[in-house]
Amino acid sequence: MALIKSVRGFTPSFGENCFLAENATIIGDVTVGNDCSIWFNTVLRGDVNTITIGDKVNIQDGAVVHTLYRRSVAKIGNNVSVGHNAVIHGAVIEDNCLIGMGAVVLDNAVIGRGSIIAANALVLTGTVVEPGCIYAGVPARKIKEVNPQQNKEIIERIAHDYLMYASWYKEEGK
Repeated sequence: MALIKSVRGFTPSFGENCFLAENATIIGDVTVGNDCSIWFNTVLRGDVNTITIGDKVNIQDGAVVHTLYRRSVAKIGNNVSVGHNAVIHGAVIEDNCLIGMGAVVLDNAVIGRGSIIAANALVLTGTVVEPGCIYAGVPARKIKEVNPQQNKEIIERIAHDYLMYASWYKEEGK
C-alpha cells in the first residue's frame, strides 16, 4: 500500500479506479481524479501547498510533484502523462499533455493544452508554453507544433496504455 500521509490537517483524496504503487508517497493537500496511476517511487508532496490532479493522469516512476509555500500550486489537467523521473514544481499542466522523462517544469510555468515537453527539458519559472507545441532543451524552447498524428500516437496512446498497465497490477492484487 502506498504511503498516504496527512500533514497540517490535509489528507490526500482519490477518485475512482486509481492505481497507487506500493512505494508511492502521497502527502497532504493532494487531490487525485478518476482513472489515475501513481507509479513506483513517485512523490506527490502537498505539504506546503495544493496539488490537484485531473482524470486519466499517469505519474510515472520516480516523478516528483511539489510546490512553493504560499507562492505556487501544482495543477495537472486531464489525460496527462508525466514521464519517469520528471519534476513538476508548482506549475500548471493543462489537459492532454506529455511531460517527458527527466523533464523539469518549474514554479508558475504553464504548459498549454496538447503540448509535449521533451525528455530532459527544463521549463523555467514563469514560462508559458503555447498550446499544441513541442518544447525541448535547457532552457526549453519551442521546437515545433504538435501535429494531429503526434497527438493521437503519442499523447493519447501513452495515457491509454497507462490505464491498461495499471489494470494489470490491480488484477494481480485480487
